[in-house]
Amino acid sequence: MLTAIIDYESGNLHSAEKAFQRMAREMDAGEVVVTSDADVVARADRLVLPGDGAFPACAAELRGHKGIYDAMVEAVEQKGRPFLGICVGMQLMATTGHEYQDTPGLGWIGGDVVKITPADPALKVPHMGWNDLVIDHAHPVFDGIQSGDHVYFVHSYHFRVASPAERLAHVDYAGDVTAVIGRDTMVGMQFHPEKSQATGLRMIGNFLTWKP
Repeated sequence: MLTAIIDYESGNLHSAEKAFQRMAREMDAGEVVVTSDADVVARADRLVLPGDGAFPACAAELRGHKGIYDAMVEAVEQKGRPFLGICVGMQLMATTGHEYQDTPGLGWIGGDVVKITPADPALKVPHMGWNDLVIDHAHPVFDGIQSGDHVYFVHSYHFRVASPAERLAHVDYAGDVTAVIGRDTMVGMQFHPEKSQATGLRMIGNFLTWKP
């Protein structure tokens, strides 16, 4: 069992690598590698797409690494490999991102990535720090997780999902902010599970053992 964390030069992958490797050992879930090799992406059993920074820059970097991009799309769309997007990696699953400019996403889950606009003007953007998950729909990545568990966010934009069935969890920040999305073999987390202590580690372990 091989899990590939895709390195397309859009984020510091060290903490994600350590968290996924730790949970792979604990769950006996095989090997985890960080890779920029398209052949490794193509043969991986699971794929993780992180992302830090602005949506347009991450989208351009991902598409600029054509070999990785093509291998990832084929693995997810044609082979049905389990896929996890984290932070901007989750946002890239959208139809369109609206950060700075309109930028096409992967189009895997319908919706738009838009700026967070809390109803309370006293709340700052970016939305940064710990917040309580509200689980909207059951999913295997939530095994052992319940509404009220804390996860760690750092973001100014969030995923406005077209279909409510594909928003799996949200948080309240003077208005709903999407936290987890998913359908079929794909799931995305706006927060950083690798920085979310026990809750995040549990969700990483759940992904590594998920058999959609």
